Order: sequence, then structure tokens, then C-alpha cells
Amino acid sequence: MNLENITNQVVVLAREVGEFIRIESKKFSSEDIIEKGVHNLVTYVDKESEKQIVKALKKILPEAGFIAEENQALERKKQYNWIIDPLDGTTNFVHGLPPFSVSIALADKDEIITGVIYEINLDECFYAWKDGPAFLNNKQIKVSKTKLLDNSLIATGFPYYDYSLMKPYLELLSDLMHTSRGVRRLGSAAVDLAYVACGRFDLFYEYSLNPWDVAAGIIIVQRAGGTVTDFRGGNDFLFGKQIIASNNLIHQEFDLKMKQHFKD
Repeated sequence: MNLENITNQVVVLAREVGEFIRIESKKFSSEDIIEKGVHNLVTYVDKESEKQIVKALKKILPEAGFIAEENQALERKKQYNWIIDPLDGTTNFVHGLPPFSVSIALADKDEIITGVIYEINLDECFYAWKDGPAFLNNKQIKVSKTKLLDNSLIATGFPYYDYSLMKPYLELLSDLMHTSRGVRRLGSAAVDLAYVACGRFDLFYEYSLNPWDVAAGIIIVQRAGGTVTDFRGGNDFLFGKQIIASNNLIHQEFDLKMKQHFKD
């Protein structure tokens, strides 16, 4: 399997779907919003984008199945599966705010072997494949060289329905407000991970995430030299609904804070 070739095809696809989303954003109205859950929004743009992505990916790798946000009835295969978020940051999209992105990854069982994130507003495509480098618009990227949490800019996300960890989450947030350069919440986990990979953020953490939120970003961060773990420092970050991604240099210091606030 030529992962570089497959990744390049997915880059083209992500850009094409991103152009569709960009066009639709100019004529989108609040009447097009559907609530599929509490504060969990979907639009015809999400659904149509996913249809376009699935149709194209079936041609790129016919033997692969799908783990997709909007159509979870798609067949999942034993070995290869595409993990798709056709519009990560839907709430931003419906309010006319950046960022929002297309996120596509390919998994070999539980290992991500290629990932593509296209941030539509800035026309920035981040991508990587197993054993290769990470790129942003054809230029190789690396994580930051920040060595101390005190000098770090951190990204996170706010839960919109799962408040089970709110107490330790808010305690950690308060701690980081005093011990870092700041904490940002952009509204697209895929973009947060891409920004860790290219050094704009030094670290990203969030809980209550789905595999399509993080799959592509995982390999992009890893191939850019970063570290990805779950909240306990383990490897259950794809399906475990929690993730820490960093430049590696501050990961241990941040892990100590996680253990201090998330004691269970």
C-alpha cells in the first residue's frame, strides 16, 4: 500500500469538499440547522460533504470500511477503516465563525496510518502518513520547541453535553490560567491538533471526543514530532474520548497537573 499516494489523493479530496463547504457558507441560513442532540448541531452541508467524501474514498481504497460522524450505519471493516468528520466545527460554521475543517483519516485496525485536515477559512491543509513527515501546504512542519509550561500556549475544548468531569476540568483550567501564557478554545478539535503539529499551540487537551474528532490529528502530531496520550498517559486516545497532544517537551509537566486534578 502506497500511503503517500493515498494521502495525496485525500488531500485533493479534502480541498474539493472544502470548496463546496466554502461556497455553501455564503448562502447558509439558521433555518438549515438541525439539532441531533443537546447542543449537537448538523446541517445539510455536513451530510452532503460526507456523501461526497465517502463516494470518493470508496474509489481510493475499495477494501476499506467507514467510521463516520453523520452516517454511522456505514459498514465498518475488520482491518482498514476511513474515519471521517466532514465538517469539524459545525457550531462555528453555522455562526459564521472560523475555524472549521474537513478531517479524514485511515486506520489499520486501531492504528492511524494517514491523516488529512483541511482548515477551510485559511486554505491550510495539514497531512501526514505512517513513517513519513507531516506537512502544511507542501511544507514540512514540526511541533514547537517550548520547554516549559509557563511559556506555553494551550488549546482545549469545552464540553457541550457531557459535564461529568467539569469539576476537575475547571480546576485544571484555573491552574493553567496562572501557569501558562494562555488557554484558547477554537471550536474544532481537528484544527487544535493541526496547530499543535505546526507549533502554533504547544499542547491541546480535551475530553468527550469522538474518533472522527481526533483521528487525523493524531498522526499529524506524531509525525511532526509530538506526543499523544490519553489523560492517564496511556494509548486509549482514539476511542477513549480523551486526549492530550503536545510538543513532547512539556508533556511530562502537564501530566503532573492532570494527575493532580484528575485523581480518579
